[in-house]
Amino acid sequence: MKTFDVQLGNRSYPIYIGGNLLAQSNLFLDHIPNESVFIISNEKVAPLYLEQVLDSCKRLNCEVKILPDGEQHKTISTIETIYSALLERHCSRDTTLIALGGGVVGDMAGFAAATYQRGINFIQVPTTLLAQVDSSVGGKTGVNHTLGKNMIGSFYQPQCVIADLNTLNTLDDRELSAGIAEIIKYGLIRDLEFFHWLEQNILKLVERDLEALAFAVHRSCENKAFIVAEDELEQSGKRALLNFGHTFGHAIETGMGYGNWLHGEAVAYGMLMAANLSIKQGWLNQQDYARIENLLLVANLPTQAPENMTADDFFCHMSVDKKVRDGKLYLVLLNKIGEAVLTSDFNTALLESTLQECCSA
Repeated sequence: MKTFDVQLGNRSYPIYIGGNLLAQSNLFLDHIPNESVFIISNEKVAPLYLEQVLDSCKRLNCEVKILPDGEQHKTISTIETIYSALLERHCSRDTTLIALGGGVVGDMAGFAAATYQRGINFIQVPTTLLAQVDSSVGGKTGVNHTLGKNMIGSFYQPQCVIADLNTLNTLDDRELSAGIAEIIKYGLIRDLEFFHWLEQNILKLVERDLEALAFAVHRSCENKAFIVAEDELEQSGKRALLNFGHTFGHAIETGMGYGNWLHGEAVAYGMLMAANLSIKQGWLNQQDYARIENLLLVANLPTQAPENMTADDFFCHMSVDKKVRDGKLYLVLLNKIGEAVLTSDFNTALLESTLQECCSA
């Protein structure tokens, strides 16, 4: 097991990465100060791993809420069902909420924990690769709105993150690839050495080599933890670099209907669109674009836009992105591989050219 802390002063917390962690009751008990536990999972994950978590917490008073599976259920109405279950079972501010599942479960459980009785403890137990390397780390929680992804939420840090690599054994190939997209992102935005490692080892990740997965999860979490520690609430612009590919990707998710493209799939093509614009700006070179595209291809990720989305569709959905400030759209672009920048200083005509080119490809 590897352990390191997300350094946030009195909100600091450890991330545990390794195999068979769900069975290590001390990892849970060390971060649960009282007897009351409320586990949130979904109908896909619960049959696989709920009993292990219940066994690790068997000395405590555990309640369970099972949610429907899928991004389309990441809504305020689902959050209300969580509140109702907490109230019906007389959960107080002493309750610790455990999020057992992928990014959707983690985001919703975290938002419920942040807002129920103005805040209760919670623990992230991510069971997908994407959640282990991205959404479970850093304290972003929330739900989608029909007009935009993750538009309602809060920053709220967990007590710890328990990333059991054994849960990746039951992940389907498409979900695995979606997680690899976020791993590639870290190499692109700030970690050139990691990008080089990915070029040599991407096939090992696709083939579920445990040693490669363990290294990639750990390195990804280190990268995210470093950025979050510098800019927890996304005020300086440093944390926004983690959104490389996401403005374009969120437009795809909203435009296609939540759940039709997985988040990592949308981000993957969003990164290519951002790289395309970076070339047009005169920053990134064509050879490096080809290296990015090749990684995505080997990882079985999309390298073409959805057939039924137009450039106008992208403009419409991007206009309500969280990175629109003072009427300006900010994008994360690449100066080069390993160096990203948040900027509103891009040529709008070039953005339109990128959208037209990508949508017609």
